[in-house]
Amino acid sequence: MAKLTKKQKEAAAKIEKNKFYSLKDASALVKEIASAKFDESVDIAVRLGVDPRKANQMVRGVVTLPHGTGKDVRVLALVTPDKEAEAKAAGADHVGLDDYLQKIKDGWTDIDVIITMPAVMGKLGPLGRVLGPRGLMPNPKTGTVTMDVAKAVQEVKAGKIDFKVDKTGIVHAGIGKASFGAEQIAENASELIQTLIKLKPTAAKGTYIKSIHISSTMSPAIALDPKAV
Repeated sequence: MAKLTKKQKEAAAKIEKNKFYSLKDASALVKEIASAKFDESVDIAVRLGVDPRKANQMVRGVVTLPHGTGKDVRVLALVTPDKEAEAKAAGADHVGLDDYLQKIKDGWTDIDVIITMPAVMGKLGPLGRVLGPRGLMPNPKTGTVTMDVAKAVQEVKAGKIDFKVDKTGIVHAGIGKASFGAEQIAENASELIQTLIKLKPTAAKGTYIKSIHISSTMSPAIALDPKAV
């Protein structure tokens, strides 16, 4: 087991064991214990009372964080020539089609989100093995396959993220940076949690929100009171 550094020990000492924090207090505390020299990301992990192996209990969706993620999201727009100017004007970092498809085939994945059009999805199929494991495959359900390319690019740049429950029943998401105000972190977290609540599958029985933890890149996790949200 790896030894904790001095800073990690100091951070852990500030978190009371077996205590459930309010969202407001946890957001302030995560800022306080983020002591790295870089601007740490703030992440949330929500354990849901679902069985992801069953299709009727899969939880997946999108949410636009009110204060963005604090991250410069690199967007690739795979579009036909008539949509290129629109995508560039909206702020896409890379715009094109066949040349980028070849780059991806050759192993290039230096991007965060791919936005494309329904007519192009057929060309992306063969690249599923490259894009799928990296979470880069566009999906109509997340708004990344659309004819309104400009709107999709703008939303992603403004803080729209997609999430999906993993095989252990947990949703992980980045909700900001340690440099954010505590209120901004709390509001972003609340937006995601409320979205998850709205997406509760009818087939899910018992407690839906089982646990919630917030942490920064280098800090221990802070437990929130699931009943309070």
